Amino acid sequence: VGTESYPGKLIVIEGTDGVGRSTHIALLRSWLESRGHAVLDTGMTRSVLAGRGIKEAKEGHTLGRHTMQLFYATDFADRLENEMLPALRAGFVVLTDRYIYSAIARAVVRGADPDWMRAIYGIALVPDAVFYLRIRSAGELVTRVLFSGRKFDFWESGMDMYLGEDFYDSFIEYQTRLLREFDLIGGEYGFRVIDASQSVRKVATELRRSVARVIDGKRPAAKAGGSFDSPAKTSDAAAPIEASAAAVTAATKQHNDGGEVLSQ
Repeated sequence: VGTESYPGKLIVIEGTDGVGRSTHIALLRSWLESRGHAVLDTGMTRSVLAGRGIKEAKEGHTLGRHTMQLFYATDFADRLENEMLPALRAGFVVLTDRYIYSAIARAVVRGADPDWMRAIYGIALVPDAVFYLRIRSAGELVTRVLFSGRKFDFWESGMDMYLGEDFYDSFIEYQTRLLREFDLIGGEYGFRVIDASQSVRKVATELRRSVARVIDGKRPAAKAGGSFDSPAKTSDAAAPIEASAAAVTAATKQHNDGGEVLSQ
C-alpha cells in the first residue's frame, strides 16, 4: 500500500452486533447513488479468498483465538487489495460494514495483545470518517435480537469465553465488554459517535448529513499510521435530509445485522 492519497472516500460504519450497521449502509448506498456517486460496500468475511472459510470454521467452532484473528486479517487484506483500493483509485465512495476496529476490539476482549493486533492491521488505510453507532447498553441489544426473531449467536454471545451459564448471560457480559472496548478505541481513533438508540429515520438523517460533509470536505484516505489535515469545516450545517418513508419502513423490519440487506 503506497502513501499516496486517493480520489475516492473511505467511510466506515462501526458498532457492536445488532445496532443496525447493515441497514444504514444499505440506506446510505441508495442515497449516495441517487446523488450520482459510484459506491462499493464491503464488510468482514466477504472476501473471495477467506470469507467462506471463516464462516465454515466458525460454524464448527474449530477456530483457535490466534488462528481466528489471522483468518480475519487475511480476509481484510484480500478485500483491501482487490476491492477497496481499486475502488478508491477509481473515485468510488467505499462504505465498509466494520473495519479493523471491530477485529481489534473482539480480539482484545478475548485476551489478544493490542499491539500485536495493531501490527497485523498496519496495512490498513486511515478512513476519511468512522461513524460509531453506539447503543446505550447490552440489554437494548437483547431486545433487538429477540424482536428480530434471531437466536443468540455462539460467537456474538462470547460463548467461546465461558462468560455465563447460558447464551443470555454470556451475551450480556460479552457485549458489555465489547461496548467498553469500542469506547476506548473510539476515543483513540476519533470515532464520530451516533446514538443508535434513536429511530432508524433519525440515525439515517444524521448519517447522511455527516457523510455529505465528509464527501464535500475532499478529505483523502491515507495509509494507516500516516497523518493528514482535518477536513475543511463548513460554516453552514448540512441541509436536513429526510429518509423516504418506504426505505425507513423496510429498514425498520431489517433493524438488525442478521437481516437481509435492503434492495437498492
